[in-house]
Amino acid sequence: MKSVAIVGASLAGLSAARALRKQGYAGRLLIIGEEAHRPYDRPPLSKEFLAGSIDEEALSLEAEDEDLGAQWLLGTRATALDGPSRTLGLDDGSTLRADGIVLATGASARELPGARRLPGVHLLRTLDDARALRRDLRGGGRLVVVGGGFVGAEVASTARGLGMDVTLVQSGPAPLAGVLGTAMGRAVSLLHVDHGVRMLCGTGVQGLTGTDRVSGVVLADGRTVPADIVVLGIGSRPCTDWLHGSSVALGDGVVCTAAGATSVPGVVAVGDCASWYDPLLGTGRRVEHWSGARDRAPAAVATLLSGGTAGGELPRPPYFWSDQYGVRIQFTGHTGPADSVAIEEGAVDDRSFLAVYRQAGRPVGALGVNRTRSFMRWRRQLAGARVPQQPAVL
Repeated sequence: MKSVAIVGASLAGLSAARALRKQGYAGRLLIIGEEAHRPYDRPPLSKEFLAGSIDEEALSLEAEDEDLGAQWLLGTRATALDGPSRTLGLDDGSTLRADGIVLATGASARELPGARRLPGVHLLRTLDDARALRRDLRGGGRLVVVGGGFVGAEVASTARGLGMDVTLVQSGPAPLAGVLGTAMGRAVSLLHVDHGVRMLCGTGVQGLTGTDRVSGVVLADGRTVPADIVVLGIGSRPCTDWLHGSSVALGDGVVCTAAGATSVPGVVAVGDCASWYDPLLGTGRRVEHWSGARDRAPAAVATLLSGGTAGGELPRPPYFWSDQYGVRIQFTGHTGPADSVAIEEGAVDDRSFLAVYRQAGRPVGALGVNRTRSFMRWRRQLAGARVPQQPAVL
């Protein structure tokens, strides 16, 4: 293998590049990124950067003396892939061929169906998104956050810290219910209540009002919530449209084995665009978190360099964290297979507790709220009880 092209220049792509060099690859390395920016850290975009407590320089993912010997093609979008020949088409009309390809194109923020974008309406996925939202928040006013996932919950926390009037609208029963389950989602959502956020759960959004600028959010039940600024945090979709017709199997993302191999030899995928097979769930799953983008890259690279014969252990169970109102929220494992969840330490009323999710009595996940030490013990325990790696059928 004399040439490798990485499509995607954020954390997953950078981690793959580092893994290639660490595993002894010395050939030509191209890194293609749609954004003009060098790789940057995304989690602070909804927290410290949005609050203005850190600058853009602090977001850099590269060390000052780091040199991967790579050719960077930034501000360049891949538009097509011919899988069998591993030939990429780029938005400037050119093509390039590589012996190996790493797909790391990430995911994009979902828009509100049927609603036109008005000034004052923001998505938050990229550095440019965060710049625009930070400028808008400086003017203060009434903020409505649509969606109670990580982005929405963290933006609500940051905006309250800036003294803004905040309403959070969530179609589900509670913020973070989709990832923590309803009971623990409601427990964590008490942090918003404690800090004066107006919570409107169990209702969807019909549209937005305003002419020159957004003025309100129309709920599915007919109510209108006044707004000077609206942030849409209603989920993401994998950036895989450009792969249609490539011979790469697609589902909710790029369909991969438990080691990152795709249906096309010489092509692997990692990061938010990749749906890796999970033996515990018996199906593929996209892991849209910082640790997944970093930790799974070495396995995908080993698969690529070995021609798909590399073995190795299953990546550690999914892990994520969120900082809201000065509280550290950590989760590892899965809630999907769990048939019970119980508080093992602390108490919800104290906003400090550890909960364990179990399936048929076997631990499958753990949630820590301001319980970092005991949570890390559970994270190690769950990692040690991993299901042996099994290939997916592609």
